[in-house]
Amino acid sequence: MNTHRTWNTRVETDTDIAAVRAVNTAAFDTAEEADLVDALRTDPSWIDGLSVVSTTPDGTPVGYALLTRCHVGDVPALCLGPCAVLPEYQRTGAGSAAIRAALDAARRQGERFVIVLGHPEYYPRFGFTRASAYGIGLSIEVPDEALMALTLDAGHPLPGGTVRYAAPFGI
Repeated sequence: MNTHRTWNTRVETDTDIAAVRAVNTAAFDTAEEADLVDALRTDPSWIDGLSVVSTTPDGTPVGYALLTRCHVGDVPALCLGPCAVLPEYQRTGAGSAAIRAALDAARRQGERFVIVLGHPEYYPRFGFTRASAYGIGLSIEVPDEALMALTLDAGHPLPGGTVRYAAPFGI
């Protein structure tokens, strides 16, 4: 199933929780990301409307993207991740569709900034650039190119500072 197509996306519902866990478990080597999503659901960092699935035509979730509250210094921002796609649907655009839909939902909710710690070859397609160029860093060592940031509103430049993730991230 390596063909690109137009994906349906929607906000996760309560009936999707098991499917979202299955997507995250299948996409990663361990259940760590699936456990993280479950922990974030009960954390104050959770924001309704920013947990997004991409689905097959029958509505089955196959891709996932989550945005939760974090801070850059004292400025509210969002953290993108986990993002996951069932292995048989990877490289079909399902993940990109979920990410774009989540970023669009965040923009509609008035959010301004998004941070991602991820593959530097993948996330620039969504507008992410190296966070260190804006004076954004972490309290732990990560490859400089892996920490990226995005402003959702060109009228508000990215703030500098140390990223503070929600407690379930353990950072």
